[in-house]
Formats: sequence, structure tokens, C-alpha cells
Amino acid sequence: MTQSIKLTTLTTKGGCGCKIGPADLSNVLKALPPKEKHPNLLVGLETSDDAGVFQLTEDLAIVQTLDFFTPIVNDPYDFGQVAAANAISDVYAMGGKPVTALNIVAFPISKLDKSILSDILKGAGDKLAEAGVTLVGGHSIDDQEPKFGLAVTGTIHPDRIRTNAGAQIGDKLILTKPIGVGIMTTALKNELLTDTEVEHVTKIMTTLNKTAAEVMDAYTIHASTDITGFGLLGHALEMAEASHVGLTVYADDVPVLSRAKELAEGGAIPGGSKNNYAHIKDRVTYPASMSQVDQWILSDAVTSGGLLVAVPEGEAEQLLNDLKENGVHAAMIGEATDHTGRITVS
Repeated sequence: MTQSIKLTTLTTKGGCGCKIGPADLSNVLKALPPKEKHPNLLVGLETSDDAGVFQLTEDLAIVQTLDFFTPIVNDPYDFGQVAAANAISDVYAMGGKPVTALNIVAFPISKLDKSILSDILKGAGDKLAEAGVTLVGGHSIDDQEPKFGLAVTGTIHPDRIRTNAGAQIGDKLILTKPIGVGIMTTALKNELLTDTEVEHVTKIMTTLNKTAAEVMDAYTIHASTDITGFGLLGHALEMAEASHVGLTVYADDVPVLSRAKELAEGGAIPGGSKNNYAHIKDRVTYPASMSQVDQWILSDAVTSGGLLVAVPEGEAEQLLNDLKENGVHAAMIGEATDHTGRITVS
């Protein structure tokens, strides 16, 4: 029987398990000495894409990604599922098929019941099986707080890679999951959610982007990314800058989890979400009437979020309908409008 414990309380003081902020990460990467790019490296550090892509043969490349974090839900099994879905998502965002995975484990083995770790690994294993991914190994260390994630490898044809750099003026933007996850999980940590709300936000995070990615295979996807730690506008801005287009986001059309605004107004806004907002605010134009809370929500740090894709206008409506018919709660939230490389919230 698993030890009863609130996993979200086990992070060290001041720790959140979130990504290093985009501004800090950018400064770190700039300090690295330039290196000659390998000719087979099709997608690497020089872009803000979700995963790296390395070509092996004329018609085969591998997609590689890694992600791990501290618990954001209390149930160990659910934590394992969230971590796995989150890590696999980067391969789907690039248009690849996830194939293998390695576990990355940090765990206070002398302080917590070993059954907790067993349940984390079981949750991840079940989610990998759902995705058709084979676990091939991993690595563990004894640490002061639990952390878990996976390195995932996928395959892709070199001509079918989806990056965040191909959006074109006139494209429509489609998002496949609601935002507000960071606010809801912060509220969960502060015991502000009902059991039903916990179940719902956990369901959002544990849902694979597999179906959405497979539906999209039949359509022209000019640009793609998944929404995670930098928030909707942070990742949309990466797409705008990489594609040299301006994106307009229609705030009223963006799906937001129920009660997220109410909880945000009550103070349940992660520090990572505020950092996201501060990093991009000079490159985003907001309506004069939009509240600060609503602006923060659009930058809310997400775990295991949906795919954001730019699709030609002529295919957008059919893709949206196709996604919905296959059980994906997708929404059309904006479009590419100019060459500014900025975001306009309307």
C-alpha cells in the first residue's frame, strides 16, 4: 500500500520544479562558445524548437527530447503519468513517432516509502504503453526531493519535420488543450481545489497529444510547438520570431480551465507565469481594457499542454472539425497577420 503523503509539499523552499526562465536560459546559451554544426543535425540548439532532430539515413531521422520536474500532483501514479505525457509531447510536436524512453529519477529513498517510487514508475510505464513507447532503461540518484521525467527518442522522415519556424501570413492558429494548468496546480498545492477539479486538471495533463498529432498528419502543418513552461504567449512568440510573422491571438477564443481566473485573482499565480509575462511583455500588444490577471493567464506556465499549430486558412476549419470528431478539445485561437515577429492580443 502506498504511503499517504502530499507529494507537492516535498519541494525545497523556493523550489517550484519549473523550467529555468526564458531570459536566464537565453543568457546561459549565449555564453556557450559557438561550435560548427554537424551536417546531420537538422534541428538543434540554435532554434527554440521542442526537440532535436538528427538524420541517420536518407529517409530516417531521430527526434530526441528530455524533460523532468518535481511533483505537481499528489498522487504518485498520476505524477508518473503526467511526467511521461509531458516528455513524449515534444516528439509529437515535431511530427515524430515516439519509440523509446529512459527514466530519470531523483528520490529521497531513505525518507519516503519505496512504494511511492514504484507507483510513479508504474504510472509512467502505463502512459508509455498507451503511446506505444518502449522503456529501455534509465538512471536514478538519491536526492533531497523527488524529481522524475524521461528522455524520449522518436523517429521521423527528414522531409516531414514540423518546426516552429514555418508559419505563413494567413495561417490560422489551432490549440488542442486549454491553458490555466499552472494556476490550477498552484491552487492544488495550496489545497484550494475540489476533488473534481483535481481530477479534471490531472486528466488534461495525462492526456497524450497522440491523437491530435495523428489527425494532423493528413493536413498541411506549417509550424508546430507544444505549450509547456513558457506559456501560450511565450511559445507563440517563439513561433512568431522563428517564422518572421506577427501572430494575433483572440483572447476570448482561447480555452481556459474553469475557475482558473477566479483562482488567479485570489493569488494562485505561479512565479514562473509572472516571469514568462515579464520576459515577453515588450513584444506583445494587449488591449487597453485587458486586466493584469488576464494577461498573466495567457503566459501561464503549463505542464503537458496542447499542441499549437499554424495551418493554412483553407484547411483550418476541416482540421478543427476533424480534431473535435476524434475527441480532441481543440479551438481556433488566432492567425498570422504580418511580418512583425510580435504578438497582438485582441
